[in-house]
Amino acid sequence: MEQRKNNFGLMTQGLTNWQGRKEWFFNREHTDTYEQWYEGRYKRAEVWQKKVMGQLLGKDPRVKELLEFGCGTTRFTRWWHEIGIEATGGDLSPFMLGQAVHLFNGDLVNADSHFMPFKDHTFDAVAFITTFEYYRDPVQVIREAARVGKHGIAFGMMNRNSPKVLRRRVQQLFGKNPFYVTATFYTPAMLISKIEEALQGRQYSLEWTCTGLPEWFPVQQWSVPVGDFFGLYVKFSD
Repeated sequence: MEQRKNNFGLMTQGLTNWQGRKEWFFNREHTDTYEQWYEGRYKRAEVWQKKVMGQLLGKDPRVKELLEFGCGTTRFTRWWHEIGIEATGGDLSPFMLGQAVHLFNGDLVNADSHFMPFKDHTFDAVAFITTFEYYRDPVQVIREAARVGKHGIAFGMMNRNSPKVLRRRVQQLFGKNPFYVTATFYTPAMLISKIEEALQGRQYSLEWTCTGLPEWFPVQQWSVPVGDFFGLYVKFSD
């Protein structure tokens, strides 16, 4: 199928912020080079992140079709099919989607995850990969995901319990790292607290695991809440 090459020029004039604050994903300087970052020093981290998310989603055979919100340039959206899941991507940033339409041969939607433009149970699951950290109302987003995703919600998160968090904050003080200025870093326990608040009355189980450990460390994945990245899956049973 021929990909559509959309022109986002008219719709992005004057677009500089979201939720009342400037965001790096509304800056062409950063979005146009996003893929290069993944192909560079972040490549090893991406391999382990995908391994973690694949393990979690692979345990729920009901998930055949997935919506990934905050899909960016579709790094993960393109990958889901490798583990047998068809994916649709959603993102608020037209600059990210402007890259995505050249890379992803599938459906994309420009929308806010706080108000997902889909009917109830449209997808088997909803996934957030390193994007949930930027939501000002995470409880609302979880409730929307639970409405749209029939069987579960997958989270891939930058972990608060990581020495890299301190390094990033120091870099920001010197204007060196614009990517996490507005991010809220979670631990597994913090995220679970938000999930419990959002999903009161629902029946579900949780599973999580961490990765993003130093290359010299004897293990690269464990069930200890320490590491640069953790994956968590909410599996609905009601």
